Amino acid sequence: PRWKGKAMEVGPLARVLMLYAQGHAQTKELVGMALTQLDLPVEALYSTLGRTAARTLETKLVVDAMQGWYDQLVANIKAGDVDTFNEALWEPSTWPKRCQGVGFMEAPRGGLGHWIVIENGKTANYQAVVPSTWNAGPRDGQGQAGAYEAALAGHTVVDGKQPLEVLRTIHSFDPCIACAVHVVDME
Repeated sequence: PRWKGKAMEVGPLARVLMLYAQGHAQTKELVGMALTQLDLPVEALYSTLGRTAARTLETKLVVDAMQGWYDQLVANIKAGDVDTFNEALWEPSTWPKRCQGVGFMEAPRGGLGHWIVIENGKTANYQAVVPSTWNAGPRDGQGQAGAYEAALAGHTVVDGKQPLEVLRTIHSFDPCIACAVHVVDME
């Protein structure tokens, strides 16, 4: 997929860089501290090391925010607000004959979208665009490299028979692409 015609990388690095570029104080402080300790420029974040560091920095940001979220939850419960969802929307007998829905979120691996069309109580069409679809996307017709290819450009591989540098870089995206089902007949 493309966003406004451009190849995108999604995930922790993209989120940390977005917050950094927006001037988010805690992100700028954490990124600055990490880069200072490693004696690296901000451009070094676009790397295997940067992706791995971003996952750690983002974890710190989320942990620090969790106390506020917890305090809000407790305050809501104390005020009598214990609703977590609208049960009526989850009752299929109340749905029209044809309905559709869409949902987007930032999952740990990156941007995630789901689309569904339901007709007569059955799924007529379903599509998901998962983070690995964005990051593993190939070069497009305009010659734009996908995130994996762009991240690998210019890599030095020490041993062509064991290209660990390539593996480490792809793993830094936390891909969800090695899924399989195996059926074994023991007889």
